[in-house]
Amino acid sequence: MGFKGDKMPDIDLNFSGEYQHHAHKYVEELFGKEHCFRAGTISAVQDRIAFGFVKKYVEETGKKTRNAELNRLVKGCSGVSKTTGQHPGGIIILPQNMEITDVCPVQHPADNKDGDIITTHFDYASMHDCLVKLDILGHDNPTSLKRLENMTGVNPVLIPLNDEKTMSLFSNTSALNLKVKIDKDLGTLGVPEFGTSFAMDMLRDTKPTKFEHLVRLSGLAHGTDVWLGNAQELIKKGTATIGTVISTRDDMLNDLRGRGMDEALAFKIMEDVRKGKGLKPEYEQAMKDAKTPIWYIESCRKIKYIFPKAHAVAYCIMSFRIAYFKVHYPLAFYADYLTNKAFGFNAVVACGGLGRTKDRIKLIRSLEKPSNKELDEAAVLEVVEEIYARGFNFLPVNIYKSDDALFLIEEDKGERKLLPPLIGLPGLGETAAAAIKEERKKGPYTSIEDIVERCGVNKNVVEILKEHGCLKDLPDSKQVSLF
Repeated sequence: MGFKGDKMPDIDLNFSGEYQHHAHKYVEELFGKEHCFRAGTISAVQDRIAFGFVKKYVEETGKKTRNAELNRLVKGCSGVSKTTGQHPGGIIILPQNMEITDVCPVQHPADNKDGDIITTHFDYASMHDCLVKLDILGHDNPTSLKRLENMTGVNPVLIPLNDEKTMSLFSNTSALNLKVKIDKDLGTLGVPEFGTSFAMDMLRDTKPTKFEHLVRLSGLAHGTDVWLGNAQELIKKGTATIGTVISTRDDMLNDLRGRGMDEALAFKIMEDVRKGKGLKPEYEQAMKDAKTPIWYIESCRKIKYIFPKAHAVAYCIMSFRIAYFKVHYPLAFYADYLTNKAFGFNAVVACGGLGRTKDRIKLIRSLEKPSNKELDEAAVLEVVEEIYARGFNFLPVNIYKSDDALFLIEEDKGERKLLPPLIGLPGLGETAAAAIKEERKKGPYTSIEDIVERCGVNKNVVEILKEHGCLKDLPDSKQVSLF
């Protein structure tokens, strides 16, 4: 690729995680199994591990060693090859007239001879510029869109990318029709790419009104030293706008070409800047000759990495389609979001109403050093808070109706509500939930002992179900429902 056909393409393909292995097999069908090999990786000993090795060696030998000698030994161990592995989605493609041994040996990752995976012996980075590597990665968004299509019957591909109500989510909450006022000024909670506090701060600073703006924001968010301390300040000062700052590689290249610069030179400048190499004196002079603003040149000096536009566009199309469901099919959107975030969902709190949800969020936010698990829970509960504010409700977990892992939409007294899965109960794991779902097909449970025997779970699991009011129909159950 490239203007003169001298650049090796870097092709990334995102598939649903559930479908990823099928895509890998299809590549073998396309090119032939003998021409496709998993990209190998080489893991090295890290500084911290190397220090542990050296310290243990010194202790066992009883040698008196000065700090300088310790550091020398650590430096000698650090970076040494430790084990081999495989890239999560990388597949090396060989030309038809070549064999893999023309390039490098092959091996089983981690020397596991019983495994069916064969990888390149050399690290894939060493072959990056001479062989094509396809990155066939697993991603949540395609899974979400398929799940949303199954729930609503709406084909995501046909969703218009200029839907005004969906676009409004990125600047206000009007499209959510909130019944209860909550402390939120944007409607992007739970929307991939745009639901984090960092992304929402970007939205507030730039106030996007067009899909193109979202693409630029995605580029800015995924770059390094492109937004913070750079484009953000330029926009706040009024020096530039979301449409003129450097956001993606393609936009920078087109900016320079649009100023009359030779396309090959523009490409070289963009390549150096996007890799964090800064500007050579001759490049800077060429930019000045092309009447490039000083702020633009200074911005180039700060950049460490720029995101490709095609990648940003792909992410934004996915995000916008999912956001469309949030406006037009809200319960389906929330069922999908909570299914993806089930590890951070606590049914006892979330099904306890808006007040209980707010109290839990407030408690976590007040902690001096909340754990990652607590931060995940707070992020999910903020979406739960929005669900209640929009007038929707939850049903309690039900051992006969709840799925083991998926959130469902159920009718209850003429109202559609969200039904949490069995794993939504604190302490109930995936294995126990799957066993309960499978065994209930054979008929209702008659006692606690019946559940233990049929599902192969221990009594702790049954106690969890009992505590949360899921066993009130059993003859030996004394219930205290927390919902």
